[in-house]
Amino acid sequence: MFEQFKSLLVDKLKVSPDLITPEATREDIELDSLAVVELSIMIEAEFGVSISDDELLEAKTVGDMVALMESRGAKI
Repeated sequence: MFEQFKSLLVDKLKVSPDLITPEATREDIELDSLAVVELSIMIEAEFGVSISDDELLEAKTVGDMVALMESRGAKI
């Protein structure tokens, strides 16, 4: 699931792949609040799970975001 999420960040939000690790924070990968709103919409479209932008903002790291998606039953 991490690799699919990483691909979404790289392809759709133009995040540098070198910055994306499970330990990376939103600040590390330069995601502002508008990008998080876009990410929330893309997660639902790509993986079939609904995660609000507020929930994504509460996730401290990329790994936490992936864990949240997995806990909601995201489909690859």
